[in-house]
Amino acid sequence: METGTLWVFGYGSLIWDPGFRPSRQLPARLEDWQRRFCIQSQHYRGTVEQPGLVLALDEAPGRYCEGLALAVPAGQEEAALASLRARELARPAYREIRVTLSLRQGGQVDAVTYVVNGAHDSYCLMPVQEQAQIIARATGEKGPNCDYLWNTAERLRHLRISDPEIEHLSDEVRRLRGAA
Repeated sequence: METGTLWVFGYGSLIWDPGFRPSRQLPARLEDWQRRFCIQSQHYRGTVEQPGLVLALDEAPGRYCEGLALAVPAGQEEAALASLRARELARPAYREIRVTLSLRQGGQVDAVTYVVNGAHDSYCLMPVQEQAQIIARATGEKGPNCDYLWNTAERLRHLRISDPEIEHLSDEVRRLRGAA
């Protein structure tokens, strides 16, 4: 891979709305982390009265997360990082870390990514059915929580990334919204 390229690992909304135009997008895998709806959102996808849920990488030894390695165009590194930090680190529910990704095509790249801060009061783990009920009804500044889930599921399918948990949750939310 090109030396000096800034790579960002997208696993949730960054795979469909990275906030910058990547010069390359490569399917990638991160070991020992799992994509989970484990952060309450009181602004972007919910409210203080009715929080939504958003994705984060949660440490999970022996598991992995597939997503996208996004290359920031040369000369745009500072602007892209500033934008990502304003978005992802607006509150301390996330931490920025450096990771090594395995590319589907072979090889590895070092990347920046955003993982859950398990000590933050927005961190929560709950059963899928409870997640579905929250996501089906929550709405925030960036729109319905279900759109966040469905955009992520659709992009994962398009990339041929299998995530049965996201698919199951997506189906449950569609069922709940259809019944409402």
